[in-house]
Amino acid sequence: MARLPVLTTQRMTIEPFSEDFLSEVYIGWLNDPVITRYSQQRHRRHDRESCRTFMNSFDRNEGHFSALTLTQDNRRHIGNISTTVDPYNQVADIAILIGDQNLWGKGYGLEAWKAVQDHLLQSGMRLVTGGCMATNKGMKTVMEKAGMRLYYIRRNYFLCEGQSVDSIHYVIGEPV
Repeated sequence: MARLPVLTTQRMTIEPFSEDFLSEVYIGWLNDPVITRYSQQRHRRHDRESCRTFMNSFDRNEGHFSALTLTQDNRRHIGNISTTVDPYNQVADIAILIGDQNLWGKGYGLEAWKAVQDHLLQSGMRLVTGGCMATNKGMKTVMEKAGMRLYYIRRNYFLCEGQSVDSIHYVIGEPV
């Protein structure tokens, strides 16, 4: 598995995802329709084996899969962040899930996103991208506060709750 080094922020540790994090709580996040409302994870049912398969998929690529844990709360797992890396073009795409709903809107997503984004840019990535459904206001806010700018839009790309929704993509890095 390609590994991000352990990154620390003011409130969190971003560490490589391991078997230790394959808990019922984590699997529950992926099966919760509220938590996965804007995620492609909403289309499938997850169990320990499907989560292990996803974790192991990073053994075969240049991406990273990390757990977000609270530094001051005994390493409590609150979410995950992953990257898809294209080393030939020096481009990385970030995806994040804050599974603990009690922490939504408290800046944890932005804090983790910025740490990973900054690390990727400092380690040689030319561009860092991210995307979401246009209706995902929380994710749009994270990317915009992280200094990213709108890159492109795929009109009516997703179906969410029976409605067509645009897929919006943001970028930071060298001018495009």
